This record gives sequence, structure tokens and C-alpha cells, in this order.
Amino acid sequence: MPCLNLSTNVSLDGVDTSPIFSEAIKAIANIIGRPESYVMVLLKGSIPISFNGNNEPAAFGEVISMGGINSEVKKKLISAIGTILETKLSVPKSRFFLKVFDTTAMRFDSKI
Repeated sequence: MPCLNLSTNVSLDGVDTSPIFSEAIKAIANIIGRPESYVMVLLKGSIPISFNGNNEPAAFGEVISMGGINSEVKKKLISAIGTILETKLSVPKSRFFLKVFDTTAMRFDSKI
């Protein structure tokens, strides 16, 4: 189950967040190759964030998935989520950081 956890210093008061959720869910499902029903998105606004020494609109996100992550998928996720933030919340792509983590990447076979 992929999960996107987004935090931004942009206020979400009065913002229709439905398109953000639906676009993010579709993008993540398509890019990682999971059904939309498996994707979870969390969105938090008005979070104090300083980036490049100022408080202009910025965002931090984490995608955690059990499998389906490689370097090409990471690039596509960064681009897609960055575009959503830029178009829906006016957060420039240059002020967005996305951490992508595959929980299966650390698995190893135990010989005990």
C-alpha cells in the first residue's frame, strides 16, 4: 500500500483539497503500478517550513511503498507530485522535496 504524506507551509483554509487527493492518488497508482484503492494520501497545511532561508511556499513529502520503487519511478513521482503542488497550491517545484522509500529494499534472507 503506497502512502504519500505531504506537508506544506501553505494554508489549506478555503482550499478545495479534493483535486489534490484525487490527482495524487491517480498519479501514484499509475506510476507505482498499484490499484487506486491501495493508495493513501495525507495532506497537512500551515506547517512551519523554512526552505532556502525563507518561508515562501514550500512542501515536503514522503512516499512509502512496499515494492514498486526504482530510480525511474522516483523521478516520475517527484515530477508528478511536484506538478500537483505547483498547479494546486502554487508551490514551485524548486521548493519541494520528496523522500521516496521502498520498505522491501532492506529485506534480506536470514540464514539463522
